[in-house]
Amino acid sequence: MEFFPSSWMEIFALETPLFELIARGTILYFSILAFMRLMPRIGGELAVIDLVFLLLIAEAAAHGMGEHKTVGDAILMIATLMGWNYLLNLVSFHIPFVESLVSGSPVQIVRNGRLMRRNMRREYLTEDELMAQLRRQGIEKIEDVKAAYIEGEGQLTVIPRRQPAQ
Repeated sequence: MEFFPSSWMEIFALETPLFELIARGTILYFSILAFMRLMPRIGGELAVIDLVFLLLIAEAAAHGMGEHKTVGDAILMIATLMGWNYLLNLVSFHIPFVESLVSGSPVQIVRNGRLMRRNMRREYLTEDELMAQLRRQGIEKIEDVKAAYIEGEGQLTVIPRRQPAQ
């Protein structure tokens, strides 16, 4: 029984051409980013269906990146994805237009105690889901909300009406 491989170089050697690995990682990174950007926001929390969806994307992407038999191929693919992620974050920090492409803008769903149903439909947010989020923030009635927004990352931001001083 062997405890160590006979050749450490075989573990780290690239089996797939270098530029093919980089191209696969680049294409998949930007394709998944575009698909995720086009989808409605999830509402700030991962529901079971959203988790299943993300796992399936990861599985599909893994097959699209190729069957890696060596650690070297896998490391290069991971480095490519991390490199694009870092670069895109850096560029979006400095260029607002790029930030608007990769991050969603807030969508107002309550204005002066009234639901903005068209915006709620666009975000696939039901009244029950909204009310549950409001209750978590200590608000019982929609009339007590001055404004509420679904932020770009899916979190709900609420601005309550000021209560009259007693």
